[in-house]
Amino acid sequence: MGVSAIILAAGAGTRMKSKKPKVVHGLLDKPLVRWVVDAAYAAGAQDVACVVGHGREQVIPLIEHDTAVIVQERLIGTADAVASCAEAFQGHTGSLLVLSGDSPLITPATLRSLVAQREREQAAACVLTMDLSDPFGYGRILRDQEGALLGIVEQKDCTPEQAQITECNSGFYCFDAQALFKALEEVGNDNAQGEYYLTDVLAIFRKEGRGVCALQTAQPQECLGVNSRSQLAQATRQMQRSINERHLAAGVTMTDPALVWIGPDVVLANDVELLPLTFLYGKTEIGEDSIVGPNSRLTDAVVGSGCVIEESIVAASRIDDGATCGPRAYIRPGTHLCRNAKAGTHVEIKNSEIGARSKVPHLSYIGDAVVGADVNIGAGSITCNYDGTHKHQTIIGDGAFIGSDTMLVAPVRIGSHAFTGAASAITQDVPDRALAVERAPQKLIAEWEAFKHAKEAEKQGAQQEA
Repeated sequence: MGVSAIILAAGAGTRMKSKKPKVVHGLLDKPLVRWVVDAAYAAGAQDVACVVGHGREQVIPLIEHDTAVIVQERLIGTADAVASCAEAFQGHTGSLLVLSGDSPLITPATLRSLVAQREREQAAACVLTMDLSDPFGYGRILRDQEGALLGIVEQKDCTPEQAQITECNSGFYCFDAQALFKALEEVGNDNAQGEYYLTDVLAIFRKEGRGVCALQTAQPQECLGVNSRSQLAQATRQMQRSINERHLAAGVTMTDPALVWIGPDVVLANDVELLPLTFLYGKTEIGEDSIVGPNSRLTDAVVGSGCVIEESIVAASRIDDGATCGPRAYIRPGTHLCRNAKAGTHVEIKNSEIGARSKVPHLSYIGDAVVGADVNIGAGSITCNYDGTHKHQTIIGDGAFIGSDTMLVAPVRIGSHAFTGAASAITQDVPDRALAVERAPQKLIAEWEAFKHAKEAEKQGAQQEA
């Protein structure tokens, strides 16, 4: 018993005009198929299988860690796709959801209602339907005079009268698992497409005297399928509005919600402020009273309270309370900005820890480094961490002062409260409280302008004589 799910993700999606299968395309930086997988699990599914086909080498890495992967070798219809899962669900006696992998807006609540409706009526199948003002392209729901579900007819097989029906098939179903796989053995392909339609099992159930029913959703937009770039943009706008409204209601400020994009797994505390053109994706978390934006993108970032992230990119990094980034900082994976640290204008930091109250104010690159507390790194300084084959670490002790335009050639260690002179290339360790200066002696040529003019005149005279 229990609930399981099959997700159909084998189609090519030719209208996307893409080298990628349509279910791989992202909505708020999350692949379409992952939205449906996660909705199935959130609805209570214990086991989930994904049917893949076209471009499966791109789809499988997205779903193989938590679903069974079933390959449909020939794309000859939805009935064949579901039938290919028969072995995976052998012996299953509960409800079996069949879901479209290109419909990312479906909610767990609706899926739970679909399961509950089938089980309450003890039906062989329950179809999720929707009423559309423009039903073109969707299968039409056929009912008898009493309103009982008769079946579904696809757009290309509709008579003119059937084409006027506005109640449509959403592509979401709940079946009695054993009844479904038995009925699939009888499905044929006598239709305009020459395909094996899953919807044909409804007529088979009725012929056998098995009950079928329908649940009409009050929110047709959640059944929106993505078959084109235009529909992907439409679905993105719909989900953007839904997520943003939830955060606004929870105490997040957005100057212009239409210009903020937040992924479904992002966690925002009370009194976070998001400025226009801010993108928050992945497992990003932001603490209270922090300000992000404008023109910022955070992916899998953990940001503390009271932080300011201005015109910056932060990826897979941790930023502690009171730290600041930007404008125009690039915080790459593995970075940790400790409490009240600063990564300033045009600064890039990668796989490094910047200690409490330490500053990398502007125009610097810090990679594979451990920077202590209260360190100041002057403008234009870099860690030379790559020798062409391997990465090496730079360690800077507490209270050190790195002069502007210093090159720290790793592996190298700068001691606590040590200093480096501006424009130095530091290739050796610097002891605590020492000063390291590396520069060529400065040369002065007196009366340089007169000397230069004399040389030019001499050159011109030689050319004229020649």
